[in-house]
Order: sequence, then structure tokens, then C-alpha cells
Amino acid sequence: MRRSKTAISVEILRAALEGAKKTHIVYRANLNFEVVNRYLSLLQENGLIEHKGNMYVTTDKGKEFQEIAKELGL
Repeated sequence: MRRSKTAISVEILRAALEGAKKTHIVYRANLNFEVVNRYLSLLQENGLIEHKGNMYVTTDKGKEFQEIAKELGL
């Protein structure tokens, strides 16, 4: 069964809650680098994740998105 874009985004944001390198996100979200790169770009454009040095960190807006998705069961 395929995961939705929202479910993948939530997994990436969860992996980066405390800050994570791209490799950690790839393994935690069970994705490949090509897919993770696309999602990270999309999440950054929407202000849900920040790139700080070599780490990605979920923003406050990203945490809110995660909570809403959780409440909706996504």
C-alpha cells in the first residue's frame, strides 16, 4: 500500500523534530534520497522545515501541521 504525500511529509517532519541529517531522515522515513530531496524542498518552500548547517529542523509551523494531521488521522 502506498503512503499519501501527507503521511510522508509527517514522517519527515517527525524525523527532524530535534534536528536530523538527511541520511537519518532517509532511513527514518523509509525513503530514498531522490524522494527525500523533493519533499525537503517542498517542506522548506512551505516553511515547515529549516535547513541549518547540515541539519534539518522542523519549524513551529511544521509542528502545527503534524498535530493537525495527527488529529485528522493522516
